[in-house]
Amino acid sequence: MKTQNNKKLVLAFSGGLDTTYCLHDLVKKGYEVHSVFANAGGISNEEIESIKQRALQLGATKHHSFDIKNDVWKEFVTPLVWSHARMNNEYPLLCSDRYMIVKKCLQLCDDLDTKLFAHGCTAMGNDQFRFDQTVKSLGDYEIIAPIRDLQAHVNSVRDYEIEQLAKAGIEVAGQHKAYSINENMLGVTISGGKIDEFEQPDDSSYLWVKQRKDWPQKPLSLTVGFEQGEAISLNGEKLDGVSIIEKLNKKLGQYGIGRHIYTGDVSIGLKGRIVFECPAIDGLLAAHQTLQDTVNSKFQNQFNHIIANRWAELVYNGYFHEPHKTDLEAYLKSSQSHVTGTVTLYSEGGNLLATAIESDYIVQDKDSVYAQSCAWSPADAVGFIKLAGQASTLVNKVRRG
Repeated sequence: MKTQNNKKLVLAFSGGLDTTYCLHDLVKKGYEVHSVFANAGGISNEEIESIKQRALQLGATKHHSFDIKNDVWKEFVTPLVWSHARMNNEYPLLCSDRYMIVKKCLQLCDDLDTKLFAHGCTAMGNDQFRFDQTVKSLGDYEIIAPIRDLQAHVNSVRDYEIEQLAKAGIEVAGQHKAYSINENMLGVTISGGKIDEFEQPDDSSYLWVKQRKDWPQKPLSLTVGFEQGEAISLNGEKLDGVSIIEKLNKKLGQYGIGRHIYTGDVSIGLKGRIVFECPAIDGLLAAHQTLQDTVNSKFQNQFNHIIANRWAELVYNGYFHEPHKTDLEAYLKSSQSHVTGTVTLYSEGGNLLATAIESDYIVQDKDSVYAQSCAWSPADAVGFIKLAGQASTLVNKVRRG
């Protein structure tokens, strides 16, 4: 049996302010730090290399890079699209790459024979719950959170981090001084500065989505193809899910699609305000819902909203490995058996419309077209109204006396 190395540690490392401070602090404390960057998309190869060099310059024993984009697509995007889940009907859970990041880090912990895992979460947000609960659900590990620990002694944590790193001769990107920015293939979230102060964010907070003055003049029209609820093509070209998201982010972002400002309730009891941009997710959800509403039954579509709210609640609050979530996804998968077809998305800038649907499973009767013709008589309609409304009619009659 191997001897446990109590100073060997795996750190989830993004290269931002918080994890930069974490790596600097942990090395100072004598840990053998193995930094991990899990690539969930939304970042260039040059930036990935820069993150690696930064980690090594900060003193990481070894830096590890993993590509988790396909994992994010399979484990998160697929059921997200099936459900159309948005927390508070607004936020599409863009932070959910955290679950795959933790999983990859813990696999490295096992490979390195250590139980020490570190992250850069604060004591104020939901990410700490997502990280910690995932760790606890997947095994027996020790969690180290330098930023959270720091908050027991320091009031203005970001200012303190910047000050300490400056004293050590470590430069912090100007953008990260103003905002806390998280990017992955799902989108980008921005907090800090005027956003935290509930003021109008300035122009520098626009990252993926173009402002109106920069929208193309020519309208955008594109098609998304689905097979049993999963996106498989864009403009008729067969593509993997990750490629579809990457292309949609660029195409739709150019037309001002996908920018939102969201205020949500943090699990720990605060209001959290962010700007988020998610062009591809907005496009996929719009296209899929249009197709699903057209091919599924009334009761399936009504129940989908209930499933979506519960699934969003679990994922947003950190319960990614809760068995109840697995149960919900089994239902969602079953509901996709006939969600196959193609949807046309159209935009002149700023808003997005699903304008056309092609599918072999559209629920329609050639003899009955809404507002045009029907296969029943006027007497049938009157009788239906009488019987369907009888209970309501009776209760009102009784109460009128």
